Amino acid sequence: MSSRPACIGFIGGSGLYDIDWLQNARWAEAKSSFGTPSDSLLKGELDGIPLVFLPRHGRGHKIPPTEVNYRANIDALKRAGVTDVIALSAVGSLREDLDPGTFVIVDQFVDRTVSRARSFFGAGLVAHVPMASPVCARLGDALEKSALQAGVRCIRGGTYVVIEGPQFSTRAESEMYRRDSCDVIGMTNMPEARLAREAELCYATVAMVTDWDCWKTDQEHVNVKRVMTTMAGNVKSAREMARLVVPRVRTHPDFCPCGCDRALEGALMTAPAARDPELVRRLEAVAGRVL
Repeated sequence: MSSRPACIGFIGGSGLYDIDWLQNARWAEAKSSFGTPSDSLLKGELDGIPLVFLPRHGRGHKIPPTEVNYRANIDALKRAGVTDVIALSAVGSLREDLDPGTFVIVDQFVDRTVSRARSFFGAGLVAHVPMASPVCARLGDALEKSALQAGVRCIRGGTYVVIEGPQFSTRAESEMYRRDSCDVIGMTNMPEARLAREAELCYATVAMVTDWDCWKTDQEHVNVKRVMTTMAGNVKSAREMARLVVPRVRTHPDFCPCGCDRALEGALMTAPAARDPELVRRLEAVAGRVL
């Protein structure tokens, strides 16, 4: 299979606001036609492989989950030349066997968010992309190997239910998600994964368990102090896992075997003559390949 050099993008979640092993690191303005991204982009490289890091909540954690401009973040990464996105997120566990400190390489999502912009497309240019397999298995394979190499307890496969927040769940909600066979719970990976698919970016999530949510009555209920205490240890492991995954995805196949980079083929519904020129202009980075 032929390939080309990759540019790897990392999106950091709670507690992860930079990557300390980047070579030639510098912060650069993040540009988007969909508003203001969460922060500047931390650009650098590892042994010649270009990397871009974006803190999802901004440095210092200034932006709550609902107010993150997910469209601007994904658009900015695409404009920066990113081909592959690895999202790092703090989550709660909904399973007895997923202890805090466990990393889950997610393969499915349940989206319970209600007030976020979910698509780059809209009136004037309608598109429907497939989301049956919302993450890139090729990236998942590389992440699993890297987590094991880093000595991290890692589970391959799992369903991440994304809630609106910013409040944590009620116990009834937590128990409902458990009955629905969800494995972890968090507030950020939707619509992020949807937008990455629309932007034809390979995307994968590492969900880092920090707590038991509130269903487990013999444990302290989830709170910020508990999350950040566990996250401090998770961040060290996440940085090492990210360092180890880079050489495994240093090239991007000309055609991703999961089809991530061809998601817009056959997805556009609006006839060319009926398309809104302003929306077409805003979509130049995200969908320029098919427009």
